[in-house]
Amino acid sequence: MSQVKENEPYLPTEESLDEDVGYLVYNDTLIDHFLHPRNVGEIENPDAVAVVGDPSCGDFIRVYLKVEDGRISAFKFLTQGCPGAISTSSIATELAIGKTLDEALQLTDNDVIKAAGGIPARKAHCSLLAIRGLHQAIANYKEKKNL
Repeated sequence: MSQVKENEPYLPTEESLDEDVGYLVYNDTLIDHFLHPRNVGEIENPDAVAVVGDPSCGDFIRVYLKVEDGRISAFKFLTQGCPGAISTSSIATELAIGKTLDEALQLTDNDVIKAAGGIPARKAHCSLLAIRGLHQAIANYKEKKNL
């Protein structure tokens, strides 16, 4: 029997959702970063580049960093992925720009999720993409500079 009542919005309960059901709700912050992603693109002559992919959903990201005086002065990305991956990548760039390399290495996917105001649980893995790319790009930079 249907749980939907005429002229009333249907809000599924925890019990009515099966893990295979594709019910996702993105908040205003995530929607804004998806529709208007910040820092998208490439950096000409970047100080560091990294490519990271998530085989569980097919998302991947290419990260470009510019470092000045030990701080991230620019962080751009190109990604192929779901709205969660795109929006959390955009948020991650805003969190990292202006930080020292060591401060940026302390950023976690939980920091991105918190800054986003939450993310659907089934999309939480998407928030890892930009952070993994950032950490890998910093590692590549440090290796290149023998730091």
